[in-house]
Amino acid sequence: MTLDRLRPLADRALRPFVSGAVRVGLTPNGISVLAFALAVAAGLAFAGAGSEPLLYLAGALLVFLNGWLDLLDGAVARELAVESRAGDLLDHVVDRYADIALVVGLAAGIRAWALGLAAVTGVLMTSYLGTQAEAVDLDRVYGGLLGRADRLALIGIAAAVTPFLEVTAGGFGPVGWVLVVLAAIGHLTAVQRFASAFRALS
Repeated sequence: MTLDRLRPLADRALRPFVSGAVRVGLTPNGISVLAFALAVAAGLAFAGAGSEPLLYLAGALLVFLNGWLDLLDGAVARELAVESRAGDLLDHVVDRYADIALVVGLAAGIRAWALGLAAVTGVLMTSYLGTQAEAVDLDRVYGGLLGRADRLALIGIAAAVTPFLEVTAGGFGPVGWVLVVLAAIGHLTAVQRFASAFRALS
């Protein structure tokens, strides 16, 4: 989880945005819902990019905005001292639906349905194993090779370069290879998290 280690730096960069959000009256839950809407819009852009590749650029921008807002909602909640279990639940639910929208959109754009299924289950199982640890009285597990910040970065970068690259490797372009990575490393990360939690319970 390379990018999650940069969270302290991101928190400092967020300070003016947190102040601005509070000033205009944005709530953490409202920011979470807005982030989800941007992810859905990105997924739709990716799905349409099969016939109009420049839509990948719009999708990439929306993905990066989604990631930024995903950091902002928690920071605003801490600033306003309104962190709650209900807010945490909402954040996780909309994040999972956002993940589904992005991965399905990528798969739809290149008509790679089987690969998309493998990728979306890898993403969902990674997140599920991260939170399932709490259900058995362990701390939430964030470890593993690929966290959400890393996934969003990979998706955004692949989408941004796809309109400009015609060269493929192994029959896949950047989007196809991102789906391969999400599938393979997503399931591997889920297994890592399971093993870590299982050892703690044994």
